[in-house]
Formats: sequence, C-alpha cells, structure tokens
Amino acid sequence: MTERNKARPVGEQVSELTAGRLSVYLRCLNTLDAAGVKTISSKALAEQFQLNAAQIRKDLAYFGEFGVRGVGYYVKELKRHLRMILGLDRTVRVAILGAGNLGLALADYPGFRQEGFAIVALFDTERGKIGRRSRGGVRIYAIGEFRKVVKRERIDIAVVAVPADSAQGVVNTAVQAGVRAVLNFSPGSLKVPPAVKLKNVDLTVSLESLSFFLAREQAEVANG
Repeated sequence: MTERNKARPVGEQVSELTAGRLSVYLRCLNTLDAAGVKTISSKALAEQFQLNAAQIRKDLAYFGEFGVRGVGYYVKELKRHLRMILGLDRTVRVAILGAGNLGLALADYPGFRQEGFAIVALFDTERGKIGRRSRGGVRIYAIGEFRKVVKRERIDIAVVAVPADSAQGVVNTAVQAGVRAVLNFSPGSLKVPPAVKLKNVDLTVSLESLSFFLAREQAEVANG
C-alpha cells in the first residue's frame, strides 16, 4: 500500500465472486465506520471479520491503490470507493413483480433503502390488490402497466416473487420492458437473453442445504 485514492476503471471481466466479496468488505467497513474507526489494515480487517487478508489486498488492488503504507485503509474513503465500484453511489430503482407475502415483505424491508435501493413499485395480477399500497407505502400496479411504469420510474432491477409456474412469463415481461437485471426468488430454472443478468435466490435450496448439514451432524453423533 503506497498511495491513497488511486483508482482505475475496470472492464466486464470482474467475476461474480469478486463482486460478492466487495459487498462483504463494504458491510465490514460500514460496521467499522459506525464504531468510529478511522483506519484499518487488511490484516486487522481480516482478523476482525474472519476474512482473508491476502484476498482483500488482491481484490482491492484490481481496482486501484487505496491504502497508505504504514497506515492502512482510510475507512470512510474506502467505503466511498467500494460504493462507487458497486454502483451504489446513486439510487438503484427496483420494482417487485408479485405482491404476495414475500413481495410485500421485500418491498417494506428497510435495509434496502439504507443501502441505496429504492423500491418504487409492486406489480400483481389480482384485481383486489391493484391500486393498494404496502405498509411502507409502495403502490401496487397491474402487471399490464409494467412497461409504462418501468419507463416513467426508470427501473433498474426487477425482483420476481411469483409462483414457479408464472415466473418465466413474468421474467419475459421484465426483459421486454427493457430491464437488464433480474433478481428471482421463484424456484426453477429461468431463461433470459445474454444481455440480461439473472440472479437466483432459492430459499428452499438453502434450507435443504442446512437440513443436509443437520442430518450429517446427527448421523455422526449416532455413529459415535
């Protein structure tokens, strides 16, 4: 670490794993900043949050030089740089397709707003829900209005929270409206064009993975 605030632009080749680690680093820096910590070394950062110091240095070096020799990283400045790298230096506008229990819970989750994500619209096909709002005030629109609302509200990301048998049709609607990033909570495999980024969050798979861990643990205990 030799210079401070020397960043460089990067191309499309950054892996999803690297982007995920940057997000973890940002969470750690948020915690440090809230605690009043001004500077921290990669070693101290790794030790405090159970991370890998060499990996931290490698990931950050890919984007430039942010540390100062003998000092470490300035927490506020590195946090600002990471937010810029992750595209969080602006408000990211999000629409949720599906105003069921999950969609409504996501719409009102305060953590999204705190990190710069604005949930600006919900969509559903059930007539009784159209025109209503979530507890947090997010309006529910008819799915037929999606293209118009996307253009008016400048939607960046579509979140899919509908039953599996409706998911592909909903994703197609989002893609046709020009949305290029989709977060899918519905189970199953969905298809999108190469220019659209699809991220799947399958809660059932995660629960099954935890169940597998518990089953193995219980089997080991039973076998002595």
